[in-house]
Amino acid sequence: MKKEQLYKIFTDPIHGFISVPKGQTLRLLDHPYVQRLRRIRQLGLAYNVFPGAEHSRFSHALGAVGLMIKVLNNLRDKNTTITNAEYDGMLAAILLHDIGHGPFSHTLEHTLISDFNHEMMTLALMKELNNQFNGQLDTAISIFTNQHSKPFLHQLISSQLDIDRLDYIKRDSFYTGVLEGSIGIDRIIKTLRVHQGNIVIERKGIYAIENYIMARRFMYMQVYLHKTVIGADMLFRSIFKRARDLMKEGYDLSFPSPALKYFIEKHPSAKKGISAELLNYYVMLDDNDVLICIKYWQQEKDPILSDLCRRFLNRKFFRASSIESDANEKTLNQLKKATSDHLRKSRMPFDDRSVSYYLGTTKTLNEAYKYKNDSLYILDSPGTAVEFSKAADARHIEALSKVVVKHFIIHMKDIALPGV
Repeated sequence: MKKEQLYKIFTDPIHGFISVPKGQTLRLLDHPYVQRLRRIRQLGLAYNVFPGAEHSRFSHALGAVGLMIKVLNNLRDKNTTITNAEYDGMLAAILLHDIGHGPFSHTLEHTLISDFNHEMMTLALMKELNNQFNGQLDTAISIFTNQHSKPFLHQLISSQLDIDRLDYIKRDSFYTGVLEGSIGIDRIIKTLRVHQGNIVIERKGIYAIENYIMARRFMYMQVYLHKTVIGADMLFRSIFKRARDLMKEGYDLSFPSPALKYFIEKHPSAKKGISAELLNYYVMLDDNDVLICIKYWQQEKDPILSDLCRRFLNRKFFRASSIESDANEKTLNQLKKATSDHLRKSRMPFDDRSVSYYLGTTKTLNEAYKYKNDSLYILDSPGTAVEFSKAADARHIEALSKVVVKHFIIHMKDIALPGV
């Protein structure tokens, strides 16, 4: 008699074969809330810069499960007590950790819902799944919210060195082709230990951790905060800002996606929590809803909305010009006038509100290692753990811990930045 397999095997280009245990984890993986992540790009609009960056939030979630299995097995081999309930809870928590992301991941996070972040929706969806699974996710939720009695379990989900980061840095590096983001995951996993209830790294893993911190800095500089992606993000948000403004004025805007219409028309707030109505519409929403609307709206009679949509579809993004500090009023006024003149010559509306869809400012922050707030610790001797910067080259690590702030003016490529 053939023995029933206890795992379902997935082939992953980053981690190889991933054996997902049958039972709760596999049932969660097959749930529509998780399958929806297949239709959400991991890197938002970065595929417009890095053609290979088409991977989904689902592939990241599955990869994180594969890494978590390795980590938990390794810790058990080092005599760390992890019960079967905690083991299943950890797999559920890491599988669901990004379930609250909306279309194009972070791009529209604060555009569709006010007073909101994706972690709020993640927790709301986990609680809804817990109801559907008759309370089987109690442990996963306590770990995710850092309410569990063992702090190291939450640290593996969310910390300076968590499974989420280990997977997405390696995965994003692979799909973008940015080799500087490559990290030694196996080395890091093999050197993880639990010391006094917290995750620490054995001293032999110190160079792998240095490489990890540097890789994170490089990925933010070269991928996550790429200037073209920043310009594309503003164009994307301007499209939905214009759509909302038109609806407020009574414009009869066509909506191929009822789910997206709800968010543009109602612009719900999560200040008082996630309502059942908000949650139900949210899980209907993915990248496809957004793209099909933009595709239709390029034919709209409103000249601004149709122009913004055509710009996006034809990759005519805005330019993000780097400046030394916040833009001064004189520079902004010059750009407003130049933008207004350009719109007028193009026979477009050119009042101040019209200009606001084509001009803006933003700043980015890049901090590779927050050693003052959420430190990594190296197991220096059998009973002593020291903060990472004290165990490594302090000057080198302190430099990586400094917050790099960059300021940008976002404008049409047809408009030259004054003085440039």
